[in-house]
Amino acid sequence: MNRVREAIADLAPGYFAAVMGTGIVSIGLHDLGIRSFSVVLMWLAGALYVVLWALYLWRAIAFGQNVVADLRDPEKAFAFFTVVAASGVLGVRFAREELMALAVPLFLLAGVIWVVFGYLLPWQVLMTRDGRPILARANGTWFIWAVASQSLAISMTQLHPPAGSEMAIWIGVLAVLAWSVGVVLYAAIAMLVLLRVVHYGVTPQQFDPAYWVAMGALAIAVVAGASIVGMPQTPIVDAVRPLIAATVVIFWVFCLWLIPLLVGAGVWRHGVHRVPLRYVPTLWSMVFPIGMFAVASESLARADRLPAAGAVGRVGLVIAVIVWAVVFVAMLHHAGRTVWPSRRAPSLSRADPSA
Repeated sequence: MNRVREAIADLAPGYFAAVMGTGIVSIGLHDLGIRSFSVVLMWLAGALYVVLWALYLWRAIAFGQNVVADLRDPEKAFAFFTVVAASGVLGVRFAREELMALAVPLFLLAGVIWVVFGYLLPWQVLMTRDGRPILARANGTWFIWAVASQSLAISMTQLHPPAGSEMAIWIGVLAVLAWSVGVVLYAAIAMLVLLRVVHYGVTPQQFDPAYWVAMGALAIAVVAGASIVGMPQTPIVDAVRPLIAATVVIFWVFCLWLIPLLVGAGVWRHGVHRVPLRYVPTLWSMVFPIGMFAVASESLARADRLPAAGAVGRVGLVIAVIVWAVVFVAMLHHAGRTVWPSRRAPSLSRADPSA
Protein backbone atom coordinates (compact mmCIF):
# COMPACT_ATOMS: atom_id res chain seq x y z
CA MET A 1 0.00 0.00 0.00
CA ASN A 2 2.90 2.34 0.70
CA ARG A 3 4.14 1.87 -2.87
CA VAL A 4 0.68 2.77 -4.19
CA ARG A 5 0.59 5.94 -2.09
CA GLU A 6 4.05 6.87 -3.30
CA ALA A 7 2.93 6.33 -6.91
CA ILE A 8 -0.10 8.58 -6.35
CA ALA A 9 2.04 11.25 -4.70
CA ASP A 10 4.40 11.23 -7.70
CA LEU A 11 1.70 10.82 -10.37
CA ALA A 12 2.80 12.63 -13.52
CA PRO A 13 0.63 15.70 -14.32
CA GLY A 14 0.39 14.67 -17.98
CA TYR A 15 -1.01 11.16 -17.61
CA PHE A 16 -4.23 12.15 -19.38
CA ALA A 17 -2.12 11.85 -22.53
CA ALA A 18 -2.97 8.12 -22.25
CA VAL A 19 -6.60 9.04 -22.95
CA MET A 20 -5.50 11.33 -25.77
CA GLY A 21 -3.38 8.61 -27.39
CA THR A 22 -6.04 5.91 -27.03
CA GLY A 23 -8.81 8.24 -28.19
CA ILE A 24 -7.03 9.49 -31.29
CA VAL A 25 -6.11 5.97 -32.42
CA SER A 26 -9.78 5.05 -31.95
CA ILE A 27 -10.82 8.03 -34.08
CA GLY A 28 -8.34 7.07 -36.80
CA LEU A 29 -9.65 3.51 -36.91
CA HIS A 30 -13.24 4.76 -37.02
CA ASP A 31 -12.49 7.08 -39.93
CA LEU A 32 -11.02 4.14 -41.88
CA GLY A 33 -14.05 1.96 -41.14
CA ILE A 34 -12.33 -0.44 -38.69
CA ARG A 35 -15.27 -0.19 -36.35
CA SER A 36 -14.98 -3.04 -33.84
CA PHE A 37 -11.46 -2.28 -32.63
CA SER A 38 -12.28 1.43 -32.70
CA VAL A 39 -15.24 0.98 -30.36
CA VAL A 40 -13.14 -1.12 -27.96
CA LEU A 41 -10.54 1.64 -27.80
CA MET A 42 -13.25 4.26 -27.36
CA TRP A 43 -14.58 2.60 -24.21
CA LEU A 44 -11.06 1.87 -23.03
CA ALA A 45 -10.26 5.58 -23.35
CA GLY A 46 -13.43 6.33 -21.40
CA ALA A 47 -12.41 3.93 -18.64
CA LEU A 48 -8.92 5.44 -18.48
CA TYR A 49 -10.49 8.90 -18.26
CA VAL A 50 -12.62 7.95 -15.26
CA VAL A 51 -9.77 6.12 -13.48
CA LEU A 52 -7.38 9.01 -14.00
CA TRP A 53 -9.87 11.54 -12.62
CA ALA A 54 -10.21 9.35 -9.52
CA LEU A 55 -6.43 9.11 -9.12
CA TYR A 56 -5.89 12.85 -9.62
CA LEU A 57 -8.62 13.73 -7.13
CA TRP A 58 -7.02 11.32 -4.67
CA ARG A 59 -3.69 13.02 -5.24
CA ALA A 60 -5.19 16.50 -4.84
CA ILE A 61 -6.79 15.54 -1.51
CA ALA A 62 -3.98 13.47 -0.03
CA PHE A 63 -0.96 15.21 -1.56
CA GLY A 64 -2.12 18.73 -2.31
CA GLN A 65 1.34 20.18 -1.75
CA ASN A 66 2.69 18.00 -4.56
CA VAL A 67 -0.01 19.25 -6.93
CA VAL A 68 0.74 22.88 -6.04
CA ALA A 69 4.46 22.26 -6.59
CA ASP A 70 3.74 20.81 -10.04
CA LEU A 71 1.52 23.77 -10.93
CA ARG A 72 4.45 26.07 -10.20
CA ASP A 73 7.09 23.97 -11.94
CA PRO A 74 7.82 25.23 -15.49
CA GLU A 75 8.89 21.72 -16.50
CA LYS A 76 5.60 20.13 -15.42
CA ALA A 77 2.83 22.74 -15.24
CA PHE A 78 1.77 22.74 -18.89
CA ALA A 79 1.26 18.97 -18.78
CA PHE A 80 -1.97 19.68 -16.87
CA PHE A 81 -3.44 20.82 -20.19
CA THR A 82 -3.70 17.13 -21.11
CA VAL A 83 -6.92 17.16 -19.06
CA VAL A 84 -8.41 19.62 -21.55
CA ALA A 85 -7.15 17.79 -24.62
CA ALA A 86 -8.22 14.38 -23.28
CA SER A 87 -11.74 15.69 -22.60
CA GLY A 88 -11.92 17.10 -26.11
CA VAL A 89 -10.54 14.02 -27.88
CA LEU A 90 -12.81 11.66 -25.95
CA GLY A 91 -15.80 13.92 -26.60
CA VAL A 92 -15.05 13.95 -30.33
CA ARG A 93 -14.90 10.15 -30.34
CA PHE A 94 -18.27 9.95 -28.60
CA ALA A 95 -19.66 12.45 -31.10
CA ARG A 96 -18.55 10.13 -33.92
CA GLU A 97 -20.93 7.55 -32.40
CA GLU A 98 -23.62 10.24 -31.97
CA LEU A 99 -23.40 9.86 -28.19
CA MET A 100 -23.91 13.59 -27.70
CA ALA A 101 -25.19 13.11 -24.15
CA LEU A 102 -21.63 12.07 -23.28
CA ALA A 103 -19.81 14.34 -25.74
CA VAL A 104 -21.39 17.70 -24.87
CA PRO A 105 -20.56 17.60 -21.12
CA LEU A 106 -16.97 16.73 -22.03
CA PHE A 107 -16.82 19.68 -24.43
CA LEU A 108 -18.19 22.01 -21.75
CA LEU A 109 -15.73 20.70 -19.16
CA ALA A 110 -12.85 21.10 -21.62
CA GLY A 111 -13.89 24.69 -22.31
CA VAL A 112 -14.11 25.65 -18.64
CA ILE A 113 -10.77 24.07 -17.74
CA TRP A 114 -9.14 25.59 -20.84
CA VAL A 115 -10.18 29.09 -19.78
CA VAL A 116 -9.07 28.59 -16.15
CA PHE A 117 -5.77 26.89 -16.97
CA GLY A 118 -5.12 29.22 -19.88
CA TYR A 119 -4.66 32.11 -17.47
CA LEU A 120 -3.71 30.36 -14.23
CA LEU A 121 -0.90 28.08 -15.38
CA PRO A 122 1.12 30.61 -17.43
CA TRP A 123 0.80 33.08 -14.54
CA GLN A 124 2.09 30.47 -12.08
CA VAL A 125 4.98 29.56 -14.36
CA LEU A 126 6.03 33.07 -15.38
CA MET A 127 5.78 34.41 -11.85
CA THR A 128 7.98 31.61 -10.49
CA ARG A 129 11.14 33.03 -9.01
CA ASP A 130 13.23 30.29 -7.48
CA GLY A 131 16.63 31.40 -8.72
CA ARG A 132 16.59 29.19 -11.81
CA PRO A 133 15.93 30.70 -15.27
CA ILE A 134 12.50 29.77 -16.62
CA LEU A 135 13.69 29.64 -20.23
CA ALA A 136 16.15 26.88 -19.34
CA ARG A 137 13.18 24.70 -18.34
CA ALA A 138 11.03 25.17 -21.45
CA ASN A 139 10.36 21.75 -22.96
CA GLY A 140 8.03 19.75 -25.18
CA THR A 141 5.18 19.73 -22.66
CA TRP A 142 4.66 23.46 -23.26
CA PHE A 143 3.18 22.61 -26.67
CA ILE A 144 0.28 20.86 -24.92
CA TRP A 145 -1.19 24.31 -24.25
CA ALA A 146 -1.58 24.74 -28.03
CA VAL A 147 -2.93 21.18 -28.34
CA ALA A 148 -5.61 21.96 -25.75
CA SER A 149 -6.72 25.02 -27.73
CA GLN A 150 -6.99 23.05 -30.96
CA SER A 151 -8.90 20.23 -29.25
CA LEU A 152 -11.45 22.82 -28.14
CA ALA A 153 -11.73 24.09 -31.72
CA ILE A 154 -12.44 20.56 -32.97
CA SER A 155 -14.99 20.10 -30.20
CA MET A 156 -16.92 23.17 -31.42
CA THR A 157 -17.07 21.75 -34.96
CA GLN A 158 -18.83 18.63 -33.66
CA LEU A 159 -21.86 20.66 -32.59
CA HIS A 160 -24.50 21.10 -35.27
CA PRO A 161 -27.05 23.78 -34.34
CA PRO A 162 -29.62 24.92 -36.92
CA ALA A 163 -27.95 26.70 -39.85
CA GLY A 164 -28.10 30.47 -39.58
CA SER A 165 -29.12 30.43 -35.92
CA GLU A 166 -27.53 32.62 -33.27
CA MET A 167 -25.98 29.55 -31.70
CA ALA A 168 -24.39 28.52 -35.00
CA ILE A 169 -22.83 31.97 -35.31
CA TRP A 170 -21.33 31.81 -31.80
CA ILE A 171 -20.05 28.27 -32.25
CA GLY A 172 -18.29 29.43 -35.41
CA VAL A 173 -16.73 32.32 -33.46
CA LEU A 174 -15.53 30.01 -30.68
CA ALA A 175 -14.10 27.47 -33.12
CA VAL A 176 -12.13 30.12 -35.03
CA LEU A 177 -11.03 31.76 -31.78
CA ALA A 178 -9.71 28.51 -30.30
CA TRP A 179 -7.93 27.58 -33.56
CA SER A 180 -6.35 31.02 -33.89
CA VAL A 181 -5.20 31.07 -30.25
CA GLY A 182 -3.72 27.60 -30.70
CA VAL A 183 -1.74 28.66 -33.78
CA VAL A 184 -0.37 31.79 -32.10
CA LEU A 185 0.51 29.83 -28.96
CA TYR A 186 2.33 27.25 -31.06
CA ALA A 187 4.45 29.95 -32.71
CA ALA A 188 5.28 31.57 -29.36
CA ILE A 189 6.12 28.28 -27.63
CA ALA A 190 8.20 27.07 -30.57
CA MET A 191 10.27 30.25 -30.30
CA LEU A 192 10.78 29.78 -26.55
CA VAL A 193 11.75 26.12 -26.89
CA LEU A 194 14.14 26.94 -29.73
CA LEU A 195 15.73 29.69 -27.63
CA ARG A 196 16.11 27.21 -24.79
CA VAL A 197 17.90 24.75 -27.08
CA VAL A 198 20.17 27.47 -28.52
CA HIS A 199 21.09 29.09 -25.19
CA TYR A 200 21.09 26.14 -22.79
CA GLY A 201 21.20 23.04 -24.97
CA VAL A 202 19.35 19.78 -24.41
CA THR A 203 21.03 16.69 -23.03
CA PRO A 204 20.03 13.21 -24.26
CA GLN A 205 18.33 12.62 -20.90
CA GLN A 206 16.30 15.83 -21.25
CA PHE A 207 15.15 15.10 -24.81
CA ASP A 208 12.25 12.91 -23.71
CA PRO A 209 9.25 11.76 -25.83
CA ALA A 210 7.30 14.90 -24.88
CA TYR A 211 9.13 16.75 -27.67
CA TRP A 212 6.97 14.79 -30.13
CA VAL A 213 4.15 17.14 -29.10
CA ALA A 214 5.88 19.78 -31.25
CA MET A 215 4.65 17.75 -34.22
CA GLY A 216 1.35 16.70 -32.65
CA ALA A 217 0.36 20.31 -31.92
CA LEU A 218 0.64 21.13 -35.62
CA ALA A 219 -1.14 17.93 -36.64
CA ILE A 220 -4.15 18.73 -34.46
CA ALA A 221 -4.16 22.25 -35.94
CA VAL A 222 -4.56 20.58 -39.35
CA VAL A 223 -7.54 18.54 -38.11
CA ALA A 224 -9.10 21.56 -36.42
CA GLY A 225 -8.57 23.73 -39.49
CA ALA A 226 -9.99 21.13 -41.86
CA SER A 227 -13.00 20.75 -39.57
CA ILE A 228 -13.59 24.52 -39.56
CA VAL A 229 -13.32 24.64 -43.34
CA GLY A 230 -16.12 22.06 -43.46
CA MET A 231 -18.43 23.98 -41.09
CA PRO A 232 -21.70 25.52 -42.36
CA GLN A 233 -21.65 29.14 -43.46
CA THR A 234 -21.35 31.79 -40.76
CA PRO A 235 -19.80 35.24 -41.13
CA ILE A 236 -16.54 34.50 -39.32
CA VAL A 237 -16.08 31.03 -40.83
CA ASP A 238 -16.63 32.41 -44.32
CA ALA A 239 -14.09 35.16 -43.63
CA VAL A 240 -11.29 32.78 -42.64
CA ARG A 241 -12.11 29.71 -44.70
CA PRO A 242 -9.64 30.40 -47.60
CA LEU A 243 -6.84 31.32 -45.18
CA ILE A 244 -7.30 28.23 -43.02
CA ALA A 245 -7.62 25.93 -46.04
CA ALA A 246 -4.22 27.10 -47.32
CA THR A 247 -2.57 27.17 -43.90
CA VAL A 248 -3.40 23.60 -42.91
CA VAL A 249 -1.58 22.25 -45.97
CA ILE A 250 1.56 24.11 -44.89
CA PHE A 251 1.18 22.78 -41.34
CA TRP A 252 0.82 19.21 -42.59
CA VAL A 253 3.93 19.47 -44.75
CA PHE A 254 5.90 20.82 -41.79
CA CYS A 255 4.65 17.90 -39.66
CA LEU A 256 5.98 15.56 -42.33
CA TRP A 257 9.34 17.33 -42.20
CA LEU A 258 9.51 17.12 -38.40
CA ILE A 259 9.03 13.35 -38.19
CA PRO A 260 12.52 12.30 -39.45
CA LEU A 261 14.02 14.94 -37.14
CA LEU A 262 12.22 13.48 -34.11
CA VAL A 263 13.07 9.90 -35.08
CA GLY A 264 16.71 10.92 -35.50
CA ALA A 265 16.67 12.56 -32.08
CA GLY A 266 15.39 9.29 -30.62
CA VAL A 267 18.27 7.41 -32.24
CA TRP A 268 20.68 10.03 -30.86
CA ARG A 269 19.16 9.65 -27.38
CA HIS A 270 18.90 5.85 -27.15
CA GLY A 271 21.32 4.58 -29.79
CA VAL A 272 24.24 6.96 -29.54
CA HIS A 273 24.08 8.00 -25.89
CA ARG A 274 22.58 4.76 -24.57
CA VAL A 275 19.80 6.32 -22.53
CA PRO A 276 17.81 3.27 -21.33
CA LEU A 277 14.56 2.70 -23.21
CA ARG A 278 12.03 2.05 -20.46
CA TYR A 279 8.46 2.98 -19.71
CA VAL A 280 7.86 6.60 -18.70
CA PRO A 281 4.48 8.41 -18.75
CA THR A 282 5.74 10.84 -21.41
CA LEU A 283 5.72 7.98 -23.93
CA TRP A 284 2.01 8.72 -24.29
CA SER A 285 3.07 12.13 -25.54
CA MET A 286 4.61 10.28 -28.48
CA VAL A 287 1.59 8.03 -29.14
CA PHE A 288 -0.80 10.94 -29.47
CA PRO A 289 1.21 12.92 -32.09
CA ILE A 290 1.70 9.84 -34.26
CA GLY A 291 -2.00 9.04 -34.13
CA MET A 292 -2.95 12.67 -34.65
CA PHE A 293 -0.69 12.93 -37.70
CA ALA A 294 -2.46 9.91 -39.20
CA VAL A 295 -5.89 11.48 -38.57
CA ALA A 296 -4.64 14.85 -39.87
CA SER A 297 -3.47 13.21 -43.09
CA GLU A 298 -6.87 11.59 -43.62
CA SER A 299 -8.66 14.86 -42.82
CA LEU A 300 -6.50 16.75 -45.29
CA ALA A 301 -7.05 14.10 -47.95
CA ARG A 302 -10.82 14.52 -47.62
CA ALA A 303 -10.88 18.32 -47.26
CA ASP A 304 -8.44 19.17 -50.07
CA ARG A 305 -8.71 16.01 -52.19
CA LEU A 306 -5.09 14.96 -51.70
CA PRO A 307 -4.90 11.17 -52.12
CA ALA A 308 -1.19 11.15 -51.28
CA ALA A 309 -1.99 12.54 -47.83
CA GLY A 310 -4.53 9.77 -47.35
CA ALA A 311 -1.95 7.11 -48.20
CA VAL A 312 0.49 8.63 -45.70
CA GLY A 313 -2.29 8.68 -43.11
CA ARG A 314 -3.04 4.97 -43.51
CA VAL A 315 0.62 4.07 -43.04
CA GLY A 316 0.80 6.43 -40.07
CA LEU A 317 -2.24 4.81 -38.47
CA VAL A 318 -0.65 1.34 -38.66
CA ILE A 319 2.43 2.72 -36.93
CA ALA A 320 0.24 4.51 -34.36
CA VAL A 321 -1.60 1.28 -33.49
CA ILE A 322 1.68 -0.60 -33.02
CA VAL A 323 3.20 2.17 -30.87
CA TRP A 324 -0.04 2.44 -28.85
CA ALA A 325 -0.05 -1.32 -28.17
CA VAL A 326 3.60 -1.34 -27.04
CA VAL A 327 3.15 1.64 -24.72
CA PHE A 328 -0.16 0.32 -23.33
CA VAL A 329 1.37 -3.05 -22.46
CA ALA A 330 4.37 -1.28 -20.91
CA MET A 331 2.02 0.86 -18.82
CA LEU A 332 0.14 -2.19 -17.56
CA HIS A 333 3.43 -3.88 -16.69
CA HIS A 334 4.62 -0.76 -14.87
CA ALA A 335 1.32 -0.47 -12.97
CA GLY A 336 1.45 -4.16 -12.06
CA ARG A 337 4.95 -3.84 -10.66
CA THR A 338 3.84 -0.82 -8.65
CA VAL A 339 0.84 -2.57 -7.08
CA TRP A 340 2.41 -6.01 -6.78
CA PRO A 341 6.18 -5.53 -6.47
CA SER A 342 8.25 -8.62 -7.10
CA ARG A 343 9.94 -10.12 -4.09
CA ARG A 344 13.49 -11.16 -4.65
CA ALA A 345 15.60 -13.34 -2.45
CA PRO A 346 18.24 -11.41 -0.48
CA SER A 347 21.63 -11.24 -2.15
CA LEU A 348 24.57 -13.20 -0.79
CA SER A 349 26.21 -10.01 0.46
CA ARG A 350 23.16 -9.32 2.67
CA ALA A 351 22.73 -12.86 3.89
CA ASP A 352 23.06 -13.74 7.57
CA PRO A 353 26.79 -14.11 8.35
CA SER A 354 26.04 -17.08 10.56
CA ALA A 355 24.56 -19.03 7.66
